Amino acid sequence: MDTTMTTRDRQPVVLGVADLAADPGLAAELDAEAPRILGDLVRAGAALGWIDPPSHDEVAALVGRVTSAVRDGDGALRAAFLDRRLVGLGYWLRHARPTHRPHADLEKLAVAGAAQGHGIGRALTGALIADARSAGIEVLTLDARGDNERALGLYRSLGFTEYGRLPAYVAVGELRYDKVFYMLDLRHHG
Repeated sequence: MDTTMTTRDRQPVVLGVADLAADPGLAAELDAEAPRILGDLVRAGAALGWIDPPSHDEVAALVGRVTSAVRDGDGALRAAFLDRRLVGLGYWLRHARPTHRPHADLEKLAVAGAAQGHGIGRALTGALIADARSAGIEVLTLDARGDNERALGLYRSLGFTEYGRLPAYVAVGELRYDKVFYMLDLRHHG
């Protein structure tokens, strides 16, 4: 099925774990399509942390781990749908170390290639920021590959600021990219 957006007026429905649990059809869509979306993005060179596309089992284990963290109050998972079709997902996880518990990392944000540029990443990130605020997170951090200007621009537009950079840190074969660190201090933002 084609995920091409036919109009900029279409708004994604962004759901959390409880919403997905209440709708087995959408939960099944997440299970079936998340590996495809992530795999397609990785094959296209997206900076998601994988060199090779993740397997269905690998993505299922990741979603299971994040869902468990959500139930424990230590994470948030959001999935974006257009016409009940998964077009994006993202999550954050609270830091485990006792001195870092007030903080969390936005670990993944992925939007299907054909759906990019239509506000889905912004909707997902906005929902994840709201979840972090509700969970009492003080500082939400993330890291991104330095050449991912579209994502970095999105994060800056939402109030994230760069707090560090490791030059030529990310290795993809012979290529090297900066690893850029961003933060959103929720104690002082919005």
